[in-house]
Amino acid sequence: MKQKKSLFNLWNASSLIILGLTILFILYPLFLILNKGMFDPETGRFTLQNFYHFFDRKFYWITLRNSFEVTIVSTALAVIIGIPMAYMLRRVKIFGSKFVQILIIVSYISPPFIGAYAWIQLLGRSGVVTKFINDTFNMNFDGIYGFTGIVLVLTLQSFPLVFIYIMGALKNLDSSLIEAAESLGYSNFQRMIKIVIPLILPTIFASSLLVFMRVIADFGTPMLIGEGYRTMPVLIYQQFLSEVGGDAGFAAAIATLFIFVTISLFLLQRILSRQYSYSMSALRPMAVQQSKGIKNILSHLVVYFVTFLAILPQMVVIFTSFLETRGGQVYTGNFSLQNYQNILFNRDLSMITNTYKMGLYAIVIIVILGIFISYLTVRKRNMINSILDTFSMFPFVIPGSVLGIALVFAFSDSPLFLTGTVTIMVVAFVIRRMPYTIRSSTAIIGQIHPSIEEASISLGASEAKTFYKVVVPMMMPGVLAGAIMSWITILGELSASIILYASNTQTLSVSIYTEVIRGNFGNASAYSAILTVTSILSLLIFFKLTGKKEISL
Repeated sequence: MKQKKSLFNLWNASSLIILGLTILFILYPLFLILNKGMFDPETGRFTLQNFYHFFDRKFYWITLRNSFEVTIVSTALAVIIGIPMAYMLRRVKIFGSKFVQILIIVSYISPPFIGAYAWIQLLGRSGVVTKFINDTFNMNFDGIYGFTGIVLVLTLQSFPLVFIYIMGALKNLDSSLIEAAESLGYSNFQRMIKIVIPLILPTIFASSLLVFMRVIADFGTPMLIGEGYRTMPVLIYQQFLSEVGGDAGFAAAIATLFIFVTISLFLLQRILSRQYSYSMSALRPMAVQQSKGIKNILSHLVVYFVTFLAILPQMVVIFTSFLETRGGQVYTGNFSLQNYQNILFNRDLSMITNTYKMGLYAIVIIVILGIFISYLTVRKRNMINSILDTFSMFPFVIPGSVLGIALVFAFSDSPLFLTGTVTIMVVAFVIRRMPYTIRSSTAIIGQIHPSIEEASISLGASEAKTFYKVVVPMMMPGVLAGAIMSWITILGELSASIILYASNTQTLSVSIYTEVIRGNFGNASAYSAILTVTSILSLLIFFKLTGKKEISL
C-alpha cells in the first residue's frame, strides 16, 4: 500500500512562500492603486469621479491618445526596420556581420533615455547637427522635440528587439521553400513578402506586441525629449508628485487606466501566440549567400546605415564624456578628463556604488527565485504553481512608474515602512527584471529530461538533493544567461527608480536623468559612458558564459 506524500514538503513550502511574496510585493500594491482610484478616502464609498475627471478634461485624455500614437508609429517602424535587417543578415553575406549584430544588441541593452539625451546633443536646439543645418542652409530648425523626437529614439531603440526575434525565427526557416519560390520566378522582394513573412508571422506578432508594451510604458524618453507632448507615464509621474502629501486618488486612477491598457495588451499577446503559434523544422536552414553588383552594395549600405544610427547614441555619450565643458553645459571642443574628475573625485560616489550594490543584491534574489519558480512551474505543476506562472509575467506589463507608485502606497506606513530604503529599491529591481531569468531558466529546464532526476533518486538521493546536486548545476547556463540580461536592464532602470529613490539610494540612471534636467551635460555624459561600458562588458560576459555570439529571447 502506497503512502501518501506529505503536503508539507520542500516544494509546497517553496510555492507558498513565493506566492506570499508575490501577494505582498506585487498584488497588494496594485490592489492599493485600484482602491485609491475607485474609493473615496474620506467616506470609503465606491466612486468613478477620478475617472470622470480624467476623460472630462482634454488635457488628460489627449495624453492617452498621445501614448497610443507614439507607440503605434514606433512599433510599426521598428517592425519595418527589424524584419529586413534580420533577413539581410541571414540571407546576404555582409562584411563584419557578427560585429554588426553585436552593435545592434548593444544599442538594445542601452536604456532608451540615454538615446534621448544623445539625440538632444545632436538634434536639440543647441545640438551639433542642428547648428550645422541652420548655419549651412540658413534655416530655423528648432530640434526634434515632441512627437518626432520620441518616435525617432524609441524606434531606433526598439527595432533590435524585433531583429533579435526574427533572427531566431529565420534559423528555423527551411531554405528549400525560398529556393522553390525562386525557381518559380519570384523576386527577392516577392519571396520575402509571400513566403518568409507568412512563415514567421507568429514571431512578428510576439515581437511587435512586446515592443508595443515596452514603448507605451517608457518614461525617460518622453520626459527628456517630449516637452509639451506628454505621454501616460509622464502624466502619472507628474500627477503623483503633485499629489504627495494630499489626495492621491487621481494619480491612482490614471495608473489604474494604464494597468488596464497594458494587461489587455498582455492578454491579447497570449491569445495571439496560442492561436497562431506553430513550429518549423528546418531540414535545410537558410544559408548566407554572396551577392554581387548593386544588390550587394545596397545591402551593405542599408545594414551599415541603420546600425550606425542605432549605435550612434552610445558613441555620442562616450565621445562627449571626454570633452571639456564650461559650467557643465557648453562644450569648449577640447578633450579633457574634467567630467570624470567631477563625478569621481569632486562628488559623492554613492550613486555609482549604489547601482552596483543594489543590482548585485537584486541579482542574487532573482537567481534564487528564478530557479525555484521555473522548476516549480515546469516540474511541479499544480494550481498554486500555475498561478505563480501567470503572476511571474506581470512585471512585463506593469509600467515602472506604476510599480513605483504602487510600492510607495504599500510601504509608506508601519508595519512595513520601506520607502526611501535600499530594500524598496531592490524589491523594485527584482520585480521588474526577474522575468528575464525566469524565461531563460524555464527554457533550459524544459531541455532536461525527467529521467535524469529519476535516475538520481533511484540511486538513493533524495528529491531535494537531486535538485541541488543535479538539476541546479544543469540549469546554470540558462540561469546565468537570464541573470546577466536582468543585470544589464537593472543598470538602466529609471521608471520605478525615479519615484522610489532617496538621497542615499540614488542610482546612475537617476543621476543621468537629474543631470540632464539641470543642464549639466558633461556630468551626464560621463555617467552615461560608465553605464554604457558596464552594459557592454556585461554583454561580453554573457557571450563568454553561453558561448553564443547573439541573444535569443
